[in-house]
Amino acid sequence: MTQAASEPSGNDILHGDISATLKRMTVPMIFGMITLMTFNLVDTFFISMLGTAPLAAVSFTFPVTFTVISLAIGLGIGTSAVIAKALGGQSYEEAKFDASVALIISSVLVTLLSLIGLLSIDGLFSLLGANQEVMPYIYDYMSVWFFGAVFLITPMIGNSILRASGDTKTPSIIMGLGGLVNAILDPILIFGFGPIEAMGVKGAAIASLIAWFLGVIIILYLLIVKKRLLSFRSRYTSFYNATKKILTIGLPAAGANMLTPIAMAVLTAVIARFGPEAVAAFGVGSRIESIASMLVLALSMTLPPFISQNFGAQNYQRVQLAYKKTLQFVLLFQLAIYLVLLLSSDLIASTFGNEAEVVDTIKVFIYILPLTYGLQGVIILTNSSFNALHKPMNALVLSVIRLFVFYVPFAYIGSQLYGLIGLFVGAAIGNLCTAVVAYTWFNRALNKITGIPSLETR
Repeated sequence: MTQAASEPSGNDILHGDISATLKRMTVPMIFGMITLMTFNLVDTFFISMLGTAPLAAVSFTFPVTFTVISLAIGLGIGTSAVIAKALGGQSYEEAKFDASVALIISSVLVTLLSLIGLLSIDGLFSLLGANQEVMPYIYDYMSVWFFGAVFLITPMIGNSILRASGDTKTPSIIMGLGGLVNAILDPILIFGFGPIEAMGVKGAAIASLIAWFLGVIIILYLLIVKKRLLSFRSRYTSFYNATKKILTIGLPAAGANMLTPIAMAVLTAVIARFGPEAVAAFGVGSRIESIASMLVLALSMTLPPFISQNFGAQNYQRVQLAYKKTLQFVLLFQLAIYLVLLLSSDLIASTFGNEAEVVDTIKVFIYILPLTYGLQGVIILTNSSFNALHKPMNALVLSVIRLFVFYVPFAYIGSQLYGLIGLFVGAAIGNLCTAVVAYTWFNRALNKITGIPSLETR
């Protein structure tokens, strides 16, 4: 599989300096994610100008939209793990065939899930606690979003194919371009401009749809014409076998990712008891979390290909060292991010909240939960590393432990005892407990595979 000269080569991934290689792979992803997530915050800002009800409506959609996105992420994880391992073992023809199969099956599965969602909007959001005030806004947004979800999946899987080969610069450019298009179209379609009538929250969804469609055109051109990373010819495998390999990792990974919006839906229903202002503030807090955790999310896309390629080449020592170095860096970096958020909490809260209660709740969120973002990073990176080692069930069980043994139960108990403050504190304690479990489990699992002593004993 060909790569741009500026990207880490397979030799870099398998033999180069670990820290330097991961840095070269991750920095472009951070740039792309900063651009994309900044534009997503702009999206939230424009919607907040419509009032609390539209902002709360879009906040209600997060668990649902993330369910579909989680399926796409899981399939991308499976795609990346399978292709990267094949590349590490120098099976280039197999890698190209697997990439083609991944694009087809992911499109079919996301289309089916979106169709189910489209037909059950009313019942689904009623279960989440949405009232009649916000339901019209939810329908306007989700009717467009579900229709366009098929255009979201292709760029996501295509980017996973590129990252598996070590090319992280191109996916970052595609992500940034999509975010830019969305940000430009948002105010035009939400508030109207010239002959274009104001569409409100539906305009925000249409802006996303257009950006996704542009991404489809770009990624297919790159994969088929420019880089020639797709092929339907393989002497060593079949469509069925390729599908089985991808889904064996992709479906458990998707299931693990889908647990997050399910847990968020439960949490949103709990928060809804405190009023729409609390739901609106929590929605803003979720967007803040995405920005604050951008390094972790970038590493969760670049560390797995590194681990999978070295796993395929049986470079087990490099797998262990990459995991250890990455976690150490993330813990220190996220602590610095927390301090920045503390210093800017007033500005952030006043920017995205247009009512005093919303502003106050956003500030409370910032004071508590971001303190454990480094621990959350340990959990996320351990999950992605399990998938990279082709241990998807470990990642799935870890997600269940995090969300339904620690995170949601502790948050609920906290809310019963001390209201919203207790909820946030409980969620933070849940992150701490899960991080300890994740780190210990991964070290023992790696030791079992490789025979290398676990990190905590070295």
